[in-house]
Amino acid sequence: MYKTGIGVDAHAFSLERDRPMWLAGLLWPDEIGVEAHSDGDVAAHAICDALFAAAGLGDLGTNFGVNRPEYSHASGAQLLTEALALISGAGFAIANVSVQIIGNRPKLGSRRAEAIAALSHSLGGADVSLTATTTDGLGFTGEGKGLAAVASALIYKPK
Repeated sequence: MYKTGIGVDAHAFSLERDRPMWLAGLLWPDEIGVEAHSDGDVAAHAICDALFAAAGLGDLGTNFGVNRPEYSHASGAQLLTEALALISGAGFAIANVSVQIIGNRPKLGSRRAEAIAALSHSLGGADVSLTATTTDGLGFTGEGKGLAAVASALIYKPK
C-alpha cells in the first residue's frame, strides 16, 4: 500500500545578520538565515510535513512544535532523522521524497548534488529529488523577504 503526503514551510529572513542559513541540510556561510524555532531549514521542514501527512502522523508542529523546548535550534537533519523514525515506527518506508525550494537566494545549482546527498543521508538513504525556483518577483519569496519550500512524499508498507 502506497500513501502520499504534501508539506509546505516558509520563513522570513532574520534581521540578525549573524543568524546562520541552513537549507536542504547544508550550511550556507555567506547567507543570512531565517527566523525559526529550529534552524529554519524550509526544505527539511516541508519534507517532514509531507512524511507526516502521508503516514497520518500529524504535522511538524504536532511532532516538533514550539511547545517542545528540546527542539529549539534543532537542525533540519535531526528533524528528518526523527521523522523517519516516527514513520518507520508506524510501519512505513520511504519510496521517494521531492522538495522544491522557493526563493531568490541562495542559488542552489552549484550545491544541488551535495544537498540531495545530505537530505538522503538524514532519511536513511531514501531517494530525494530537489528543485528550486524563484517566483519572478511575486510574493514574499520573490520580494526577497524569505524562503519557502513545498515537498511531496511517497511512502509504503513493506511486506
